[in-house]
Amino acid sequence: MKPAIVLLEPTNLLLLSCALIYGLIGEKAEAAILLAFVLGISLLDAIQQQRSNRALAELARLSAPLAHVRRDGVDLAIAAEQLRLGDLLRLEEGDRVAADASLTETVGLWLDESLLTGESLPVAKQGGDWIRAGSLVASGRGWAEVKALAEATELGQIGRSLATVTPPPTRLQRHTRRLTSRLTLLALGLCALLAVGQGGIGGNWPQALLAALALALALLPNEIPVVLALFLALGALRLARIGVLARWPAAVESLGSATVLAVDKTGTLTENRMGVQRLITWPEQLSWQVGSALEEPFHQLLEMAVLASRGDPVDAMELAIQRLALDQLSGSEHLHPDWPLEREYPLQKNLLVFSQLWGDGRGNWQLAAKGAPEAIADLCHLDPLAAGQLIAAADRLASVGLRVLAVASGIDGVVLHDGQPASLQPEPAAGPHDYAYQPLGLIGLADPLRAEVPGAIATARGAGVRIVMITGDSPVTARSIADQAGLPPGPVVSGHQLEGLTAQALAALCPQVCVFARVMPQQKLQLVRALQASGEVVAMTGDGVNDAPALKAADIGVAMGKRGTAVARESADLVLLEDSFSALVQALAIGRRIDANLHRALGYTLAIHLPIAALSLLPLLMAGQPLILLPVHIALLHLVIDPASTVVFEALPASPALMRQPPRPPQAPLFASATWHRALAQGTLLSLGALALSFWPDISTESHRSLVFSYLLLVGGGLVWLSGDPPSRLTARGAAIGIGMWLLLLAIPADWKLLGTEPMSPGQIGLLLIVTLTALALTFLLNRSSKLKEYG
Repeated sequence: MKPAIVLLEPTNLLLLSCALIYGLIGEKAEAAILLAFVLGISLLDAIQQQRSNRALAELARLSAPLAHVRRDGVDLAIAAEQLRLGDLLRLEEGDRVAADASLTETVGLWLDESLLTGESLPVAKQGGDWIRAGSLVASGRGWAEVKALAEATELGQIGRSLATVTPPPTRLQRHTRRLTSRLTLLALGLCALLAVGQGGIGGNWPQALLAALALALALLPNEIPVVLALFLALGALRLARIGVLARWPAAVESLGSATVLAVDKTGTLTENRMGVQRLITWPEQLSWQVGSALEEPFHQLLEMAVLASRGDPVDAMELAIQRLALDQLSGSEHLHPDWPLEREYPLQKNLLVFSQLWGDGRGNWQLAAKGAPEAIADLCHLDPLAAGQLIAAADRLASVGLRVLAVASGIDGVVLHDGQPASLQPEPAAGPHDYAYQPLGLIGLADPLRAEVPGAIATARGAGVRIVMITGDSPVTARSIADQAGLPPGPVVSGHQLEGLTAQALAALCPQVCVFARVMPQQKLQLVRALQASGEVVAMTGDGVNDAPALKAADIGVAMGKRGTAVARESADLVLLEDSFSALVQALAIGRRIDANLHRALGYTLAIHLPIAALSLLPLLMAGQPLILLPVHIALLHLVIDPASTVVFEALPASPALMRQPPRPPQAPLFASATWHRALAQGTLLSLGALALSFWPDISTESHRSLVFSYLLLVGGGLVWLSGDPPSRLTARGAAIGIGMWLLLLAIPADWKLLGTEPMSPGQIGLLLIVTLTALALTFLLNRSSKLKEYG
């Protein structure tokens, strides 16, 4: 949830109005106190947002690439924002395309457009093709003329589209606003009645206005914004300790309510880092699987795969091949870092094969090629039967979610089709088809699942959170990853199938499907909205530009901090600073804990609110009854003392069963019926003690005020202790806060005058302690009785 302007919350607007009225009737000190309360609430939220924005700015600075351009014949390296239309953009392996541009020259250029499309396979490009900002040069090189910049690029258009996506308020914000709005209407009606009644009868309009103001403050749940701000700010700090940045505090509360976790496969469930999983030799068809020893029959296959890759690769599949070779062949005769490269034959659209010709240092050449299995079969001029067998073996690997490359070498070193050794020619051949090849085998690669993902998904599912995987990959690959991750079996729905569905049909389909494949960027947003329409609270994870609108529309958007784009991070509510999926599930548990403790604190707030409201109603119900609690007393209780006590609840540990039960339903009320009953019963008992002290005979109004205010300090702290499950040393801190506040009041004489009270005699202190202990003892017995009924 995006940050609301805290000053415009209904309760804060009322407090500002009260401060204004205080100023008009000449009570400047009280007006200043109320203004300080409102500014303090707003400051908590602002500090948290500023901290998050600084962290995001640092992430953006570290990830900002330089663009290499030729302008007026001069080669420059400049920031992306300094590009101009018409600049010639130089593209090399590993470069991030900084603008939309038209290719003017290419040499084996392949672009990884996964951040825009979600498809992790590179795409071949040639002169005249349009390329988009945000793409990554996977292999080859080229030049392109800049045609669109900043917001005019497709990347910029995605950013602009974010402005049209309105995020929903969190569940707690909806409930608290509804409760506050209703109580505001009630308070305003009663205040008007009290002001007119007392002012008209007694003629003392300033005193009538003061009584009405006190009633308004007493009836409204002024504590809720303060308690909420404290809990969420402390929750954001807890999340930061596990590497999760909450961009605004409201996201902390939403996370505990999530019912669906919609995850992007590439870079979220997987490492976005290819790994070799299988090797199959040809024609022997011997098989090797990752984790087992690499025997001699597989050495030549891996050796040629390395020779068919660049020495300093950027492509994910070439990096995976290089890692395996360094791990398995290091120090052997199968690696040749000293061989000179004679010729490179890049990928072509009509021949998906990459070949390299090497000199072996003895005057001979070695030729290695790798590419699509059907292209290698064509390059080796296999007969239809042999080609069919090779392709069938490749299809079997693909059926389990692997990406498959075939590897070939030059026959007898390197010979031409006429049988002549190529090394005798003055120059290498112009194209790869001039040589004779033989197939050596197949390599099966996969973007490996993050090691922590299966355990994290099991924990989330155990907590009743449904996992939905959304990816641009093929249905076969998506289903394979889903099975490895521990998602339940079921159908895979493709983006093509989604196109023909209405919003209502898609909302009905979503509860039955947990894997969506070949999904286009705009369809991710469509799926998030469909899940929300089916009643889910959606947390959406992603790292690419294509994820940004969906991240913003989700109830909780979660971006990857390292691999994620700046657009994704700016659109998200939470950022995983270490790209750890398990940290997200830990954050989910913390969100649950915060949500549970927050509801416990709000139940306490309701109970302690009741005696304050009852005392403030007395002037309305009993003509001539003096005002016991002044607005400044109520403000101190609501905005400082009670919230300070409720902070104890925030530190309570989570129940062991919290992550073994479903999340709180989105439609669940703010207070469950049991919470209402317990809080009303506790509040009634505490109100009886407050009323007894208010009507104690033969003492002044100021003494009544001293007794009642001191009583509310002590029982407020004591109720925190009794509200522990069970009472503990931690909740005993609440009692310590109440006693500490009371002792501070006794120790500073200036407080009595400011608060309109007077020092208490020893007899009055004894009376206060007797009533306080009696009220707390009755409350303890009530709590015990309620628990016996609950478990009996």
